[in-house]
Amino acid sequence: MNLMIVEDEPRLRNSLAYNIPWEEHGIEIVGLASNGLEALQLVGSKMPDLMLVDVQMPEMDGLTLISKLKERQTGRFLLKIIILSGHDNFEFAQLAMEFGVSKYLLKPAGETEILKAVLEAKEQLRHDLEQWRMTAELEQKWRDNLPNLQNNFMLNWVNGRYTVDEVLMRSKELYIDLNEDAQLAVAVVSLDPIPEDDTRFRLADQELLQFTIHCLASEFLSTSFCRVCTDPDHDLLLVFIADSVRDAKELMLYINSTVVKLLSQTKEILKLTASAGISAGTGGIDDMNHLYAQATRALQERVVYGHDIAIPYRELESTSRQDISALPKLEKLLEIALETADETRAMDVMTQLWEEGFSLTESSEEFHEAVLYMNSIFTRMILKQGWRVKQVVEEDFVYFQNIKLLNTKIVTWLWLTRTVQKITAYMRKQRKSTSHQVVKEILSLIDQEIDQEITLHTVADRLYVNSSYLSRLFKQEIGVAFSSYVLEQKMERAKRVLQEGHKVYDAARLVGYRDVSYFTKVFRKYWGVNPGEFKM
Repeated sequence: MNLMIVEDEPRLRNSLAYNIPWEEHGIEIVGLASNGLEALQLVGSKMPDLMLVDVQMPEMDGLTLISKLKERQTGRFLLKIIILSGHDNFEFAQLAMEFGVSKYLLKPAGETEILKAVLEAKEQLRHDLEQWRMTAELEQKWRDNLPNLQNNFMLNWVNGRYTVDEVLMRSKELYIDLNEDAQLAVAVVSLDPIPEDDTRFRLADQELLQFTIHCLASEFLSTSFCRVCTDPDHDLLLVFIADSVRDAKELMLYINSTVVKLLSQTKEILKLTASAGISAGTGGIDDMNHLYAQATRALQERVVYGHDIAIPYRELESTSRQDISALPKLEKLLEIALETADETRAMDVMTQLWEEGFSLTESSEEFHEAVLYMNSIFTRMILKQGWRVKQVVEEDFVYFQNIKLLNTKIVTWLWLTRTVQKITAYMRKQRKSTSHQVVKEILSLIDQEIDQEITLHTVADRLYVNSSYLSRLFKQEIGVAFSSYVLEQKMERAKRVLQEGHKVYDAARLVGYRDVSYFTKVFRKYWGVNPGEFKM
């Protein structure tokens, strides 16, 4: 650290500068001054960290010098001063302490005492610098994190976690301009589902697209009037804050126009559509949770109105509609189609259920009741087979857990279609697996008992199934009729036996024929030659 000595007596000034081993303690003398005025001129160029100052000096005394230095200093006063005075004056000492002097030494102070005082001041300065650094870093981190802090504050506010006093206090701390009598309104904006035929984006791009629309809104809307935030579902949360003198109806008209413009800009820039829900009107600080609920509820109505739309919240009147649970005939037909793995028939029935049930819904609440109804049919059907729902529908299981994710008609229809396809495919897979096992047993039985008479009826009895089912299953899996396959295996075995040098009688017996003449007739018809000729 650097030290400047201000002393009017030349002998003492030189003694202080050259007789004390400053360098051994990491201190460098950067300047010597004979009075306060001269010191004041040197400080600007020498920038000392520490100053050893006499009180009584010509032209400008030490206390005046210290006062002038404090006036020049901006921000924190990071300079430590030790007073060296020949006057035991309480007022001088008191004034020096008020100026922030580290130590007040009386002449004649010894070199050891002076060195100790300067070293103590040096440690104090080092400590102050470290504290300042930490404080500056914390302040910078706080400022860097301010957008996140503001976003979290807005989310807690709209979710009703603050009292009015807490909102006013925290908004002031986070530099959010908010008056106690402000008018507030809320809008929630969400990207519409990406069409399946849109190859520009993948599912993994969803978060990037949401970030892009947030940046777009921040660029065009973020002012003291509109706070742009992101909610936990990554939807865009717009909180409009206006003074109390604005006409509420004109304000809501302006907000609706602003949100529509944002949707238009999103469509123009991203080439994707977004929809929005807007609170019914304005409210005060303690109405924020209610306004947010209105906006989110309005956004859900896009399942009824479609995509690319800004929907203001409206209270729905209770209306009578057809009860889709009164469609037992279609429900039964769907179950039969699913159980028989008839995907075409199942989709035909699903289309009828959609037209007669979903198309009659007049609100998102009614629509999701229809979804619940379909959810129950699928779940019951799957569990009835002894399967697990997640195992059958795979990644679509998330919609069974939370039907609110089905937020548009297109998404819902695609989910219904995929579910029908997955159930029928899983049914076919399970049946094929079962059938494959049955056929494996039949093939094994034929191979082991090729030397006996094997008929479709005897095998069916052995496996405890009816012969017509076994016949159809075998032909479906192997591609030939049961009897044709058995004949083929017997003739192939007989050919090998004869090629190995066995007699015709032995060949007939080894493939289950007790009548040699009948075996010869069958062999000649199959291979075109008599067994004896084939042997030769």
